[in-house]
Amino acid sequence: MTAPYWIETDGPVDQFPDVALALREPDGLLAVGGDLSPARIISAYRQGIFPWYSEGQPILWWSPDPRSVLFPEHLKVSRSLRKTVKKNRFRITIDVAFQQVMDGCAAPRKGETGTWITSEMKQAYQQLHEAGVAHSVECWEGDELVGGLYGIAIGRVFFGESMFSRRSDASKVAFVRLVEMLREWNFGLIDCQVATHHLASLGAVSIPRPQFVRMLGKLCNQAGREGCWDR
Repeated sequence: MTAPYWIETDGPVDQFPDVALALREPDGLLAVGGDLSPARIISAYRQGIFPWYSEGQPILWWSPDPRSVLFPEHLKVSRSLRKTVKKNRFRITIDVAFQQVMDGCAAPRKGETGTWITSEMKQAYQQLHEAGVAHSVECWEGDELVGGLYGIAIGRVFFGESMFSRRSDASKVAFVRLVEMLREWNFGLIDCQVATHHLASLGAVSIPRPQFVRMLGKLCNQAGREGCWDR
């Protein structure tokens, strides 16, 4: 069997090939097709796989190697960011504006015109949110949503999906609050998917995919924080 593997829509929700079969170029492309049912998405994440594709493409499933992760206890907060957090310029909420956060993340970035957060993806993750699996962190300035992030939690792993910022440091402040909560709840890992300078500045590191998959096998099966996180 060679990647990309074709997934039948009516096939078993755990119908994914071994992640070791993912392509090296493009890095991590593993499978094509299937659907975005909550059960299939959860099964994918448990195996170290996530969906990522553009409007008009079939669903593409990825498992890059190495994998960018952040261990909650290794969060880096710069002096300037720490000052911003202490000023309480922003108000942080959890799970109160999930769809708005997804809309913010889906908006075209500077110099870009498209987005991978399609209407189909929004609908799928909204279902996961309603099931208490997908979560958002919102950053407000007054009554205006100026930043935030979303992802899904399985056991003691948080799988980060996307973040956005309309004010300087807004998404970083939301991320700091998220990591503080995850540490409090004894989460062991945050999946950042692909390395970026932004994430590295916050403490993210790259680990080999086999190590990442082994950690998922342990942490995803531990009791985490179920249901809505509104607090």
